[in-house]
Amino acid sequence: MTVHFLGVRHHGPGCAHSLAAALEALGPDCILIEGPPEADALIPYALHEEMRPPVALLVYMPEDPRQAVFYPFAEFSPEWQALRHGVRTQVPTRFIDLPQAFRLKARAAPPEQEPAQSGGPVVEDSPDADAPAGDGDEDEDAEDASHTDPLSALAQAAGYSDADTWWEHLVEERRDSLDLFAAIAELMKATRQDEAGAWIEPGSVTEARREAHMRQMLRAAQKEGYARIAVVCGAFHVPALAREDIRQKDDAALLKGLAKVKTAATWVPWSYGRLTYYSGYGAGIHAPGWYEHLWRNPERAGLRWLMDAAQLMRKNDLEASSAHVIEAVRLADSLAALRERPRAGLSELTESVRAVFCGDSDAPLQLISRELLVADRLGAVPASMPMLPLPRDVETQQKRLRLAARADRTTLDLDLREPAHLEKSVFLHRLGLLGIRWGKAQTARGKSGTFHEIWNLAWEPEFSIRLIEANVWGGTVQAAATGFALHRAGEAKILPELTALVEQVLLADLRDSVAGVMAALDGMAARTSDVGLMLEALPPLANALRYGNVRGTDMAAIGQVVDGLVTRAAIALLPGTQGLNDEAAADLFPKLTAADHAVRLTQSEALEQAWTAALRAVADGSGCHPLLAGRACRILLDQGAWQPEEAARRLGLVCSNPHAAGGAALGAAHWIEGFLQGSGSLLVHQDALFAIIDAWLAGLGAELFQELLPLLRRTFGAFDAAEKQRIYERAQDPAGTAMAAGAGAGAGTDAGLDPERAALILPTLYRLYGITPPAGPGGANP
Repeated sequence: MTVHFLGVRHHGPGCAHSLAAALEALGPDCILIEGPPEADALIPYALHEEMRPPVALLVYMPEDPRQAVFYPFAEFSPEWQALRHGVRTQVPTRFIDLPQAFRLKARAAPPEQEPAQSGGPVVEDSPDADAPAGDGDEDEDAEDASHTDPLSALAQAAGYSDADTWWEHLVEERRDSLDLFAAIAELMKATRQDEAGAWIEPGSVTEARREAHMRQMLRAAQKEGYARIAVVCGAFHVPALAREDIRQKDDAALLKGLAKVKTAATWVPWSYGRLTYYSGYGAGIHAPGWYEHLWRNPERAGLRWLMDAAQLMRKNDLEASSAHVIEAVRLADSLAALRERPRAGLSELTESVRAVFCGDSDAPLQLISRELLVADRLGAVPASMPMLPLPRDVETQQKRLRLAARADRTTLDLDLREPAHLEKSVFLHRLGLLGIRWGKAQTARGKSGTFHEIWNLAWEPEFSIRLIEANVWGGTVQAAATGFALHRAGEAKILPELTALVEQVLLADLRDSVAGVMAALDGMAARTSDVGLMLEALPPLANALRYGNVRGTDMAAIGQVVDGLVTRAAIALLPGTQGLNDEAAADLFPKLTAADHAVRLTQSEALEQAWTAALRAVADGSGCHPLLAGRACRILLDQGAWQPEEAARRLGLVCSNPHAAGGAALGAAHWIEGFLQGSGSLLVHQDALFAIIDAWLAGLGAELFQELLPLLRRTFGAFDAAEKQRIYERAQDPAGTAMAAGAGAGAGTDAGLDPERAALILPTLYRLYGITPPAGPGGANP
């Protein structure tokens, strides 16, 4: 009976090549792989024709799907190649790691804990080839982070800056067989013993239990009579699994009494982006695309990669000739020789590309990094994979609507007047309501308003967990979204939460939930007296009315709620804006602006009149915070309720005494901030307003000016660059300032107007507006 321990890095093309060759040479009659035993029944899918890596094993608790673990595999993962070899040769193949039934139990939230606070899905990982493949499911695992990395010391001794580069040159860029694994086992044995030869135990209880369970599984295979057993595991575990001085009863004692939970497992698509270090994956790699290249092109990988880089640059209209490739190859080989390395690796190739292809720009290097080093894409699993009803319905809808799930970001342009596009929009909104934000809506500009939507789509592997979790609400997307919407309506605590839900329900076309949600909304609206909550609740309802017209939904119930809410908000606006401190006023400011826009969207003359009257009261109210009074004045001016002369009079009253005490000057600064925030166009086009503010600023004392400067900078700094430039030019021009001052005495005069030059544009304006010009030279009225 022979046992071969094949220690690997979890995602390493060199290890994968060597492992495939070793398995062919050994011809084992049993293969044991570090992985979750709950997934043994899923191993045959590894050879399925529809299975396309990267994929991941998902192990989760059916009662609480948030408690879940992913085990990712790429085509170049050694364990993936071991699985395929076992299925292809019909050799019994098993996973031998400590079952997640024990480990997820430790991560599950206590009964009294809120679901949002419980642990989310983790990715089973191993920080390096030498480090424990911990899953972070117990507090003891935190000790692993401080565990000394022995390979880093070896890498530094060999002249490498980090262990990853050293391991890549030593293992991943070569193809060996059994000799490589014998060397890895000898190396890892040395790292797990101290100077006296004593064994260094794992850094956590979880790791010790994992190794104990793997030894127990190995003993079970030996008792079954297998003569040639191949054990594929993380290199760090090889010495522990090969130890003969640990008795079976010691391992059994370590595993005794562990609590367990019910688990389920399935295959799900994964992405290269989620295999990188930058995604937070502990066993991540810097460049999945480069590792795939090494797997598929083991011979002259550097040359082929540089050719791919040149082709990519030419595809994007960047200069890259064969001469560039030749020069880059020479430079990379020279760098490798200077560093005493056997061949050019990724670092040498990257430096040569930067020097030869990129010149002084990093933009081409970023393109190469995105397209060739990461090369993000989403894997695929067979359609026959066991699934819950909701994930299956999502997959069916994706195929029917021709919305392919992809890892890279794509743009979807929808015209809601087309039935097929409207279906896609509804599907994406329903998923978003369930917390699966596959699509993120973008602002559509220059299009057909509410009939147009732009989405950015990017599928994340974690959506598989959320679909399993959402399955409790229904077996189809529509049923699940309806059930969840009704649940949220019953759990809502404040009015804006419900009004936002109304908008989501409408966009998702969940007509069966409208009655229940509207009943909850109507009751809460009647009980709400906080003007801030009323104002915050209006925009989603106004959007609901707008989208209801587009989508052909009966909006009578929502219209009644909007009428009542606007009326109550108008009544409560004046008392709600009085006696506020600066912080409370700043919090209410954006809600007031958004609510005004919402009232205009209703296109109800009665509601607009009531709202305008409320704004007049705020603008006239002596006890209102000046920030809100200034905003009310600006809204009235923009909506045509006030003429510029009235706005100038109000501003003149506020700024009438620049030498007033600090409190009065601060109030004037707040009023100006509310009046001007968001746009400086008034100061560019209204001479009277410019003159008043200019005179007020010029009259401030030095000490008071410094006190108000932060507030003034905040106000004027929000203007766009063109507006600030025009204001600056007017302030610098004495003639313009004088003209503005003259205009301030009698706003609306024609001072500075050249009638002959003005008459030149009149014919064009008449044609634009379709007006018949009056008799006179050039179409102008003499």
